[in-house]
Amino acid sequence: MNEALTAETVTITGHGGDEIEAYRAIPQGADSFGGVVVIHHMPGYDSASKEITRKFAAHGYAAVMPNLHYRDAPGASPDDAAAASRAKGGVPDDRLVGDVSGAADYLRALPGSNGKVGVIGYCSGGRQSFLAACSLQLDAAVDCYGAAVVRVPEGLPFTMKPIVSLGEHLSCPLLGLFGADDQYPTPEEVAELSSALDGFGKAHEFHTYEGAGHAFFSVDRPAYRVEAAREGWEQVWAFFGKHLAG
Repeated sequence: MNEALTAETVTITGHGGDEIEAYRAIPQGADSFGGVVVIHHMPGYDSASKEITRKFAAHGYAAVMPNLHYRDAPGASPDDAAAASRAKGGVPDDRLVGDVSGAADYLRALPGSNGKVGVIGYCSGGRQSFLAACSLQLDAAVDCYGAAVVRVPEGLPFTMKPIVSLGEHLSCPLLGLFGADDQYPTPEEVAELSSALDGFGKAHEFHTYEGAGHAFFSVDRPAYRVEAAREGWEQVWAFFGKHLAG
């Protein structure tokens, strides 16, 4: 792994034919590669999320992160754009699916693409990763502590509904990474989701880390947990290596 890559801001075609901003990272020197759509957390299309996108390219995947808040506040800071999105009830589910579909099409069209595309999301993006995998034909999906899949917590400034029933249409294997101390989702909700997927006969692999709460992957936040994040990344590399390589 030489970790050489190129990264830049690009424009992709999202939901409804909208032209939206996205961040792209591509490995250098790779003759063939799988693709990963990175779904950022609710705090937005920020520097830490771009670092995650580059991390995938360093490991040999082409990665694209669409700016889900771009329409709400073009050119605004991540915090301001996220606030504008929250004020409108958050990212609509149908728009999210359309934007991920556009990002997946973009990845498949890149020279060197092997045609396989996975999706990964963090926090609200974890829910959205599950939603995308139940709505589109993908090759692998990772849900990092996505809330509001089984139940929507009270008091959230978003318009959303539970989507566990969509698991019947899950198009690919699902990896779930959760914290034992998290309340969004709780360990009980994680168990309910796993049981539902068992009932639907859908392949999934869940890991819950002791001593970790919500957002344990976030290196720029107090919630960061080194050991849980390290083990979680090892699971991601093994999972995508199995389903996106070749």
